[in-house]
Amino acid sequence: MNYEQMNNNKLQLIGEVVKEPIYTHEVFGEGFYETALSVPRLSEQKDIIPITISDRLLIKHQIKVGDKLNIVGQFRSYNKIEGEKSKLLLTAFVREILDENDGQNPNNIEITGFICKPPVYRTTPFKREICDVLIAVNRAYNKSDYIPCIMWGRNARFVQNMQVGDKLTVTGRVQSRNYIKNLGKEEVEERVAYEVSVSKIMTENSKHDYNLEIASSIVD
Repeated sequence: MNYEQMNNNKLQLIGEVVKEPIYTHEVFGEGFYETALSVPRLSEQKDIIPITISDRLLIKHQIKVGDKLNIVGQFRSYNKIEGEKSKLLLTAFVREILDENDGQNPNNIEITGFICKPPVYRTTPFKREICDVLIAVNRAYNKSDYIPCIMWGRNARFVQNMQVGDKLTVTGRVQSRNYIKNLGKEEVEERVAYEVSVSKIMTENSKHDYNLEIASSIVD
């Protein structure tokens, strides 16, 4: 991975482990496990963020429920086939575990990428302005991560007229959000969405060819 690909997706989370690591898959002999961190907000709420960690890190750091972790890595996406549908899943991919430091921002992300679907602008019943944007972030081996972002207020108004292919850098935090999915025939299901709540936007007046291999298959 070159420097630009390392630098266009930077994430740091500090939180408490809330589930035991579970083995999920292997890549070129390296095993990967999934767990989750409970990351505090400024309010009393907490975000529960899934994380993916290598067995090579687990050899050095014996992780268990209740441990406090300070991790750095990237916010990544992957496609999971469920029946005949494709679902976009997101995870914090851990590159390094740092020494605990309570003085740092417990949830900080910066990504640079390209808008890959038209922004969706709306207002809440309380007149709060929101804009949803899906950003494609380049990764090594001709892959891309597709990161849902949500903008508020002035940021929402600013980004609503941007075009597919426009490049931007956003900073903010990763958040989890519960919602109810209507499955039809009076059947509903509670789900969890993960997204970047954006606090700052920087733009470039340029376009770029990027991989849309899974953006067109996102169903929810």
